Amino acid sequence: MSITIKNESEISKMRIAGKLAADVLEMIEPFVVPGVTTNELDQLCHDFIVNEQQAIPAPLNYRGFPKSICTSVNHTICHGIPNEKRLKKGDIVNIDITVIKDEYHGDTSKMFGVGQISPYAKRLIDITQESLFLGIEQVKPGATFGDIGHVIQKLAESNRYSVVREFCGHGIGKKFHEDPHVMHFGKAGEGETIEAGMIFTIEPMLNIGKRQMKVLKDGWTAVTKDRSLSAQWEHTILVTDDGHEVLTLRQEEM
Repeated sequence: MSITIKNESEISKMRIAGKLAADVLEMIEPFVVPGVTTNELDQLCHDFIVNEQQAIPAPLNYRGFPKSICTSVNHTICHGIPNEKRLKKGDIVNIDITVIKDEYHGDTSKMFGVGQISPYAKRLIDITQESLFLGIEQVKPGATFGDIGHVIQKLAESNRYSVVREFCGHGIGKKFHEDPHVMHFGKAGEGETIEAGMIFTIEPMLNIGKRQMKVLKDGWTAVTKDRSLSAQWEHTILVTDDGHEVLTLRQEEM
């Protein structure tokens, strides 16, 4: 595994890309309402990224992905392709945004409830978000990637949720996906040692039911095999000399 250490110039560009990705999630929030299609959300995000931010939506045509954002609804774990199906009251949806600005990527995702959602859906969303920030808290020089996965898995399983194991966080920079692979399960103290200058995503995916998943015939959409609800949150993290900096923080999180 060859993990790149970013220099100050690269870190500066990553901060800008991360802020832009966060801004897209803030922009789209008022539009996530009953009756909207995920295609409409995709178009709004695409136009904002291209026209307002003068940036590039990284998913578009990435390994053949046909849209500018990922929209994962209810039992879709990740990589949901926007379509003409309308969101309805009670749905939950993850919107995953990655932008490229000056060649560097910013990557983040957020869960949205469509109208009034059920208490068990809200609890899944809240615990998944808590697991993300618990994982982020572990990030500092000298810690290991196993430390991140361990706390996420422990919190998930203590709440009787399962952790999706087929997908993970990843290094990010000029490339959308770089080393390391950041697992959301594991043992404390295991794995590569975290160093200042690393930049990677943490993006836990938790299911109400079992962890088993399958990918649909479109080659992208990953769903829970038992059709149980799934939630995901994601941030891009810079390792600093004495801890970490979240490059994709939204105003509501500050």
